[in-house]
Amino acid sequence: MQLVSLVVASKWPMWYKLFSPDFVLGQRCSRKIGVIRRVCVDERGKSVSNNTPRDLGGVKILVIDDSKTIRRTAETLLSKEGCQVFTAIDGFDALSKIADHQPDLIFVDIMMPRLDGYQTCSLIKHNKNFKDTPVVMLSSKDGLFDRARGRIVGSEQYLTKPFTKDELLGAISNQLG
Repeated sequence: MQLVSLVVASKWPMWYKLFSPDFVLGQRCSRKIGVIRRVCVDERGKSVSNNTPRDLGGVKILVIDDSKTIRRTAETLLSKEGCQVFTAIDGFDALSKIADHQPDLIFVDIMMPRLDGYQTCSLIKHNKNFKDTPVVMLSSKDGLFDRARGRIVGSEQYLTKPFTKDELLGAISNQLG
């Protein structure tokens, strides 16, 4: 059995990934090269890792997005995994739901009416009761400036829409360990 690095979600030529110094284990690169993951394989290349995914039963997640489609999609995917999902249509709605439900993790869209995602995240992180609650920013924008601004206001991670089930669950695993 050996430990190898495996490139997934590739959109660039393989040689570029193999020789790129931009890889950070378990994270997307700023140049959208792909995702690298370490797995155990036997001599035939078959995965033999016995790592089981984290049980998400009872984890409280708040999804804040003005798009009904995104809210429904996230709610459906996460509910099937055993999460208790709450949704909010904007930052103002979210602030009351955060106080009521005290979620374990918050997904927040950046572009929303009334109170945008940056402002919402900043308010969450400046509240002494919720400052340790992980916030994952959601956006259709994938620019370096948007990611940096998200970090400045206190978000722990950034997901680009449309996201996959694996990306959503991966974000939860990264934040809740």
